[in-house]
Amino acid sequence: MTAKLHVLCAGAVHGLVKDVQARFMAQTGAEIDGRFGAVGAMKEALMGGVPCDVLIVTDAMLRALHGNGAIDGDTSMVVGRVRTGIAVREGEAIPAVGTTEALKAAFVAAPAIYLPDTEKSTAGAHVASVLARLGLRDTVASKLAVFANGATAMNSLANRGVPGSIGCTQVTEILCTPFLVLAGVLPDPYGLSTTYSAGVSKTSNDPTLAARFIALLCGPETAALRRDGGFEPLDP
Repeated sequence: MTAKLHVLCAGAVHGLVKDVQARFMAQTGAEIDGRFGAVGAMKEALMGGVPCDVLIVTDAMLRALHGNGAIDGDTSMVVGRVRTGIAVREGEAIPAVGTTEALKAAFVAAPAIYLPDTEKSTAGAHVASVLARLGLRDTVASKLAVFANGATAMNSLANRGVPGSIGCTQVTEILCTPFLVLAGVLPDPYGLSTTYSAGVSKTSNDPTLAARFIALLCGPETAALRRDGGFEPLDP
């Protein structure tokens, strides 16, 4: 019987897990049974008793769960930093987003703005706060298309968005979605850089296998995959 490793994973790291799972199976014979979504939803799943060997969420959340006794802190490793960016559909005009004025104009001009959950997802909550800081919360409220997670939001933008629509989520989710282009990252002072980490759940049925997966995901063997997927190393 094929071994299964249960992974609860933030949407920002979904593409990377998909990219390494075949290599992991070739090395260990184990399959990845992954559940992906907003970090808040992954925490709720873990605390609700959903089977979990490996949890991949923001570093801050993982540290808090270690403090609560839910994660083995000795096994934790950093996946990388991810910035929040703006997406447009392939072949459409790419808006300037590198300044406050340009970002504001892009939000106002877009007929629809695709976002992940504005309460449970890291990027969605941040974008909601950015819109408020720009004074656009009421102006663009009717144009917001909010989805459970970034992957669903970006897929909907790519496949069903009206011309000129934009999306805003973690860069890794934009880069791994076919037919989308990264227009740029959110400019200072509105940028967001989030560190994601992985750790072994205290409920894991095979902590040794779980630690081996984390070592592959975060180690030198997959450094190129992380870089090409939008992950940045932490500052030395």
